[in-house]
Formats: sequence, C-alpha cells, structure tokens
Amino acid sequence: MEDKAKYWCAFSKLTKTGSMFVNRVFEHFGSIELAWHAQAYDLWTIEGLRKQSLENFLEERDSINPDECYEYIKKRGFDFLHPEDERYPYLLRHIDNPPSGLFMVGDLSSCNLDRTIAVVGSRKASENSRNSLRNILSGLHDTDLCIVSGMAEGIDTVAHRTAIDNNIKTIAVIGGGFDKIYPKSNIKMFNEIKDGAGVVFTEYWPDVDAISWHFPARNRIVSGLSKGVLVAEAAIKSGAMITANLALEQGRELMCMPGLISNPNTEGIYKLIKTGAAVVTNHNDILDAMNWQINCTTKEKEKTQKNFTDEEQLIIDCIQKDMLTLDEIIVKTNLNITDLMVILTKLELEGSISQTNGDKYISLL
Repeated sequence: MEDKAKYWCAFSKLTKTGSMFVNRVFEHFGSIELAWHAQAYDLWTIEGLRKQSLENFLEERDSINPDECYEYIKKRGFDFLHPEDERYPYLLRHIDNPPSGLFMVGDLSSCNLDRTIAVVGSRKASENSRNSLRNILSGLHDTDLCIVSGMAEGIDTVAHRTAIDNNIKTIAVIGGGFDKIYPKSNIKMFNEIKDGAGVVFTEYWPDVDAISWHFPARNRIVSGLSKGVLVAEAAIKSGAMITANLALEQGRELMCMPGLISNPNTEGIYKLIKTGAAVVTNHNDILDAMNWQINCTTKEKEKTQKNFTDEEQLIIDCIQKDMLTLDEIIVKTNLNITDLMVILTKLELEGSISQTNGDKYISLL
C-alpha cells in the first residue's frame, strides 16, 4: 500500500496540475506508479488532457522524489488518503472530480460518515443567523451525527465550535496546507479538532497558502463528504451558493435556515427554498429531512438518567429552547443570584447546560 501511497502523495505535491489531471492519467494507465513514470509520448495519447497540464507535469516531475515526499508527510505526523486506500471516504469516490489525495489529521474512525451534515454560509454572518445556528445544532448534542464545514470565519466557525461544545464530531476541510491555517484565529480550533473533536482534511501540501481559488475547489469536498447540506446564510453570489449547487449536482439533501428578509445575505436562502430546499428552524427539521433517528452516545444516555432537584429542573426548562442571560433567568425563576450561580456552575460542570455567546446559557438536554 505504501508503494501506491508514495506516488499518489507525489502527485499531490504538484503545484500546476490538479485532481482532474491525476484521476485521468490514473484511469488511463490503471496504475498510479505507471502514471507517474509514464513517458511523454504515452501521455500525449491520453484523450482530453490539456497540453499545458501535460507540460506542467513533465516539468515538475523531475524535481519530485516520491519516497522523500511520503517520508516527509509521515515525519510531520500527517496522514494521507488516496483513492486506492480503503479509508478514503466512500461518498467522495462518486463525485465529479474527487480529490486525488487528502492530507489528514485527527481520528477519522471516530466520525460517522453515514450521518454527515455540511453547514455552509456567510463569513460575515449576522448575529441572528449565528445564534439561530447555535440553537439548531445544539439540539443534536451527544448524537452520532458529524458536522462538516470549511473552518472559515462566520458560519463555518459557528458550526465547528457548536459541534465541539456539544460533543458532536466535526470534519473541517481547509483551503490551504496544515502549515498555513486560515484564518489564524482558528488555529486553536484546528488543534481541538485534530486532538479529538474530529478530522481536518486538505488537498494541499503543508506549505501551500490558502488562496482565493482554492475555496471553490474545497467546496466540492465539503458537500461531497456530506449526506445533506444546510445553508445557514447566503447571498445570491457567494461560496455558500456554489456549495448548494454542488450539493444538488451530487444528489445531496439540501436544507436552508431562514433568516431576516431585510438581510441581503438571505437572498440566496429564499431562492433555494423557492426551488424546493427543506426549511430548517430546529434540529428535528434536519432529522426529518434526512429521515434519521437519533442515536445517543453513552454520555447522552447517562444524562437522561439524572435526577434533578426542583430548582435545577426549573432552570433547565427555562433555557431548553432559548439562550438566556443570568438576569433573564433570575426573572423567570425568581431564584436569588447566589443560589442561581451555584446551580448554574454545577449543571455546567455536569454537562447539562452550556454557556454560549459570552453571557448566555442554554440547556444541552
């Protein structure tokens, strides 16, 4: 397997050719090793390949050593998946132009690839959309679903963060190499995901910058990994709409989270809804659209067996559907602040509630 992996890895180091070229030459030769060592006159006979791509490959190949490439990736602690690897996500095998190589950190075996939901949306998402998405995804806490997104600012970050905070596995697909995490504000999140919260994938060699044209290419992987795609906020012309269209082409279930009609970033949402996308206003809408039943983790089963005091149950009931501040909880429960703080701290340590958005609380039950 390593003999194959080193050649797939070498193809992934090429900077001037992409997956479409690699997949085509592999299909032609039936062997990734033969494809790598092919003579120029054999490559010129492959129908449909651009002359420039062939010339770029021949030029770059001479400076790349497959053994050194693969050893470098292993020494860095990165994993590498390719189409002949049995671990390669099965959903990706059947999309148009599947990635010919995926660099990976994290534990893929912990992610349920049969229960994947992609979440996409605006990088400049409104606070209303951010809060709505948090509430929706929090309802899936401690289940075996897996949230897929692109680790960009805005909606992507909210999706990953909410998944991590609610014991939901998450997969991030980034638009640059592992040495060039973008945005830098998500480096901490990157480390959390790779260290136990899920998996981070990229097509790009570790030192490759996240540049603009990488993101549309990344979107096909985000939707391709997913059984369904939830669009949380999207302008008519946006990356989220590109992903939505890819989802339809790939035969994925398309869902939309409605927002304020006065927000320009919801124009794409309502266009998709008018053309048949499912409307999602709570976590049950996702389960209904996907025709899924929730499978709880052991942690969730333990929660359902807890016996709460009257005061604890009162607080949980208050924040079951809506995030509330400390002052709002006081008004609704009539508890004094000293007792309330003690109970909130206890419930948060037990994992029954969560403090989100700085100063608000929500139930995780």
